[in-house]
Amino acid sequence: MNKRLLTLALIATMSVSVFAGCAKKDAPANAGKKVEYSKNIPEKIANDKDGVKIMVIRKIGGDDHTAQFLAGAKKEGESMGFKVDTFTANGDTAKFHDAVSQAIEKGYDGVILSHGDDAATIEDVKKLTEKGIKVSAFDSNPDAGKVSGVTLTSQDDASLAKLALDELKKITNGQGNLAYLWVDGFPPMVNRNKVYTSFLSENTGLKEVDRFGIAAADTSVQTQNAVSAMLTKYPSGKLNAVFATWDAFAIGATRAVKEANRSKDVKIVGIDVSNADLQAMQEEGSPWVATAAVDPKLIGAINMRIVAKKIAGEQTPAEHKLQASLITQEQLKKAGKAVNMENLSEIVPGWGKSEDFNEAWMKELKDLFKK
Repeated sequence: MNKRLLTLALIATMSVSVFAGCAKKDAPANAGKKVEYSKNIPEKIANDKDGVKIMVIRKIGGDDHTAQFLAGAKKEGESMGFKVDTFTANGDTAKFHDAVSQAIEKGYDGVILSHGDDAATIEDVKKLTEKGIKVSAFDSNPDAGKVSGVTLTSQDDASLAKLALDELKKITNGQGNLAYLWVDGFPPMVNRNKVYTSFLSENTGLKEVDRFGIAAADTSVQTQNAVSAMLTKYPSGKLNAVFATWDAFAIGATRAVKEANRSKDVKIVGIDVSNADLQAMQEEGSPWVATAAVDPKLIGAINMRIVAKKIAGEQTPAEHKLQASLITQEQLKKAGKAVNMENLSEIVPGWGKSEDFNEAWMKELKDLFKK
């Protein structure tokens, strides 16, 4: 190797992030400049000479929801002058736990975990808190909330399921056969299933005739194949609706129903939303008529506020649930324009807005670091 190539190789090696290819690391908003804080700013934040550093670690990835969750957390933290790094393990459990270990070694002030669903996550949380690192955990192992000082956050899954199922009942007039797309083993799915089970017992005119569910890198593809097979088993009039408890399920089901030309007799109601979901709902002849969701950017932002309050030494709850909204195809059509995650708030009242944990001192920091 000649000297030039050796130099380039050394530079490349030195430039590799510890979270190679997945973490996004930036300097604190107050880096390189003197900041004058008022007496309203909590001492633990104002007196941190190196600036507040937060790490956001998500187990799942590769989807729009993940990208927006991370973006929401990052934007909220940086708006207050914090340094915010993000990492997604893309479903790799080992990488997820390794990222937590590295966050401990690097001495972050706070860590936001997302979808740490296994028992090892509890050990991670304990290690973080023992080091004095403040923790908020979204859609993670319920036992994480039992660790002192930790806040377990989630979408209000009962509300999500109820909104979706009430709409399903409305579009079917409470009568007909339905397919259930659900997978066990994840806290949100377990909670949604409780509502679904109760719903069926109370609405005997609706009958589940088939179900499918798998969580994988190609969930939407496998779901599409499974729903295609269902449609051959249940010809027109024998299947009226699909309840998809995850948007990856809804995407696959939508493709299958459209390809089978069954959009008029099979309607889909889902949970969660992304740009890809909104596009699918707005396509001509789409059977996806409604979805219940919480703004993923807001989820990230609220988790950031919670961690900021912990760092400031303020009280935070052991658990916090984010309220859901219903998005219907009818609302999207009435907009008269293409609707995406950026302008959805113009269509759905209150979408993406919440003053939860948004303290006066946080607003002051945002004004101070406003670009």
